[in-house]
Amino acid sequence: MAKTSKYKKVIVTAMIGAAGLLSSVAVQAAQEISRGEIVATTCYTCHGTYGVSTGNMPGINGVPAEKIKKTLMEFKEKKRASTVMGRHASGYTDEEITEVANFLGKLQKRGE
Repeated sequence: MAKTSKYKKVIVTAMIGAAGLLSSVAVQAAQEISRGEIVATTCYTCHGTYGVSTGNMPGINGVPAEKIKKTLMEFKEKKRASTVMGRHASGYTDEEITEVANFLGKLQKRGE
């Protein structure tokens, strides 16, 4: 019985160590995704994955960050007419708009 108990402790200790390692890897991976990248995924529904439009919606891939930010702020502040974008932009903070613009602005031009 003493040997069985000793082996159980070793196995439990190894399992706890492995779980700790896996959770630290998961936390590290989660920290590598920026809030701007998360917000940008909502843009992909209409503007295409990574902003590369395949339809009538304008593509936003390759647009400089400052232009994206300016445009989104104009939608948010109702300085630019829209059907949908004003509602989307008004749901984000100025900081989130900056972050999504910076993320989208760093994407390499695709689809050409």
